[in-house]
Amino acid sequence: MIELIKVGMADFKAARHPAVLTTLGLGSCVGVAIYDSRSKIVGLAHIMLPSSSIASGNINRAKFADTAIVDLYEEMLSLGADGRNLVAKLAGGAQMFTFAGSSETMKIGLRNYEASRAVLSGLNIPIISEDVGGNYGRTIELSSEDGRLMVKTIGFGIKYI
Repeated sequence: MIELIKVGMADFKAARHPAVLTTLGLGSCVGVAIYDSRSKIVGLAHIMLPSSSIASGNINRAKFADTAIVDLYEEMLSLGADGRNLVAKLAGGAQMFTFAGSSETMKIGLRNYEASRAVLSGLNIPIISEDVGGNYGRTIELSSEDGRLMVKTIGFGIKYI
């Protein structure tokens, strides 16, 4: 029986096959889906912010691209994934609101996306597919069977990447 595992906002989970990881409400947040096709181990992070350097005190490491992706990678390795077999897919990173005179700081979706790409590159995890940008939210599901990432959107339907 396939286990459906919910990943909350500022959260990440990893699982062995058979499992489906899902997260809801990706607006400016980025969903980072990582898959090992040999071991069928999957991981999914729901990234809210690009960098933990802006935080102080006791922080939730799963909130930030620079810490969540690294922690997810380590969790997947501890479950038996091989770092050489990992591939990633990205979804989200939308610009949900328009601000007059919008600065780069307000483009949080783009910043989350760029930070996620940089961390994955640093871990030598290739990005093989993505559904990012726009001005609409997404819900995603990652299957351990084949690494397919289902992307559901209101108004744009469902697609698999």
